[in-house]
Amino acid sequence: MPKLPRVSGEAAIRALERIGFVRRRQTGSHVVLRRFREEGDLGCVVPLHDELAVGTLRGILRQAKFTPEEFVQHLV
Repeated sequence: MPKLPRVSGEAAIRALERIGFVRRRQTGSHVVLRRFREEGDLGCVVPLHDELAVGTLRGILRQAKFTPEEFVQHLV
């Protein structure tokens, strides 16, 4: 498993939006994203921190059902 980069909440949201997620709502410093698929909808919550902890980012990717490799490709 590759090492996850340190990214901000905004950078993580931009990468998830490139993958197909859309912003649904925001409560305080947390943004709720949703992706609509035939198999069912996926949702994930991303905090708007300056730098996400690696465990937090890993949890976001688990919610989004994406591998770290796929995520890193969309970080550009």
